[in-house]
Amino acid sequence: MSRSTDAQKAERLNTAHGLLARGLSVTEAALSLSREFAMSRRQAYRYIEEAQLIGRPVPVVEPAAAVTFKLPPNLVDAVRARAAAEGTTISEMVSRALRAFLGEAGGHG
Repeated sequence: MSRSTDAQKAERLNTAHGLLARGLSVTEAALSLSREFAMSRRQAYRYIEEAQLIGRPVPVVEPAAAVTFKLPPNLVDAVRARAAAEGTTISEMVSRALRAFLGEAGGHG
């Protein structure tokens, strides 16, 4: 049996939350979840229970891939300072910049 990734867990929790939000009973939601994700009912009940405790959808964290950039030191310092000022990470700053660039380039950047 393989372990679920964080993204898979979030997807299952969000599906469980959605089933409950649609008014399904716990039993119906667990049965639907177990069918949709090919898991045991016991596992499905755990996801349903956790979704009830959380009470809202959870963010799905995208898996990350390590990438190396060669940047001039002054640019690295500027990004590091901006990230610290915004209370985020350099990785998140670069990800946002790339998403903005790809959006402006029509996704073909």
